[in-house]
Amino acid sequence: MTSRGFEDLVVWQRAIELCDLVYMLTRSFPRDEAFGLTSQMRRASVSVACNIAEGRGRGTRSDFKRFVYMAKGSIFELRTLVRIAANQGYMAPDNTELDRLITECNRMIIGLIRSLESPAPKRPPS
Repeated sequence: MTSRGFEDLVVWQRAIELCDLVYMLTRSFPRDEAFGLTSQMRRASVSVACNIAEGRGRGTRSDFKRFVYMAKGSIFELRTLVRIAANQGYMAPDNTELDRLITECNRMIIGLIRSLESPAPKRPPS
């Protein structure tokens, strides 16, 4: 793995955008959801970015891949929570920006997983 930091990863940058949007959207949720959907949606979105960063910081491909899989799980969790929030009338069912970011993050995560599952590039002899 290269020494490049997690902040350079476009997937991490999009995950931060997703997190910011989720925080903004959940500000309008009812107060009685503060410890329910609001908290759960925020934690799931934070988990996407944090798992990518933590996995990158672990230093091995296998650890990175494991954490990226956890980020993928958090994306699926967030998509489910968005559906529940829309069904409850807390947000519009067709929030295109949120759907776009969730879909984009998911696609990028899948691509990252695929790249981590392919054989590691051989290093030239020193």
